[in-house]
Amino acid sequence: MNKSAVRYPLLGVLFITALVWWWRVSSSTKPDAAALKAQIDKRAVMVARHTFDPAAQPADMPPLVAPETAECDTDFISNASVLARSKKLDMTHAEVTVTGVKVTLELKINIWVPEGATQQVIEHEEGHRQISEYSYHDADKVAEQIAAEHIGEKVSVSGSDLDAEINTALQKIGAEITAEYNRKLNPNAVQQRYDDITDHSRYDIAASDAVARVLKEN
Repeated sequence: MNKSAVRYPLLGVLFITALVWWWRVSSSTKPDAAALKAQIDKRAVMVARHTFDPAAQPADMPPLVAPETAECDTDFISNASVLARSKKLDMTHAEVTVTGVKVTLELKINIWVPEGATQQVIEHEEGHRQISEYSYHDADKVAEQIAAEHIGEKVSVSGSDLDAEINTALQKIGAEITAEYNRKLNPNAVQQRYDDITDHSRYDIAASDAVARVLKEN
């Protein structure tokens, strides 16, 4: 079984976090050339493998859904930092221009198998891992394309507290970037197809063959 989730630490729901910064400079100041393009920090995949006692599942293990006996918990994480310059029009109005976006990408995988698990079960969960890593292979290109579309974007803001309004506007842009990244990278359909053709490792089909099949179909 695969559980693919993007975790927001405060809400504990499917979400990609957006970390947003903004710079306020005078309209005559030219932004640094390096800030005028998307910067992607794609980090290495982190994989941890665990065994557990089915009669006493660890507190940090996501709950199993019957009749599953093992799982591959996958977290695709994206943090978008939005850089911008603002031009104050009057006391309550400003124009904000996005000058750069930095996106940090991570993939964290935790494989949980019960003590004494068969090789077939272990290989099945490893198959889920392979599918997630395949999805992550071009994650930097996906994120760069999405982020680049926002560079140069102009947003008008208004309110008595312009600093707060600018921050809110940039948070929205950051959330849009990470939400679109999550939508495009989401491997759940492929993972479900893998479970369907293997019946969650119960069918007599090699995990490697099943992985190859679903990736070819994708």
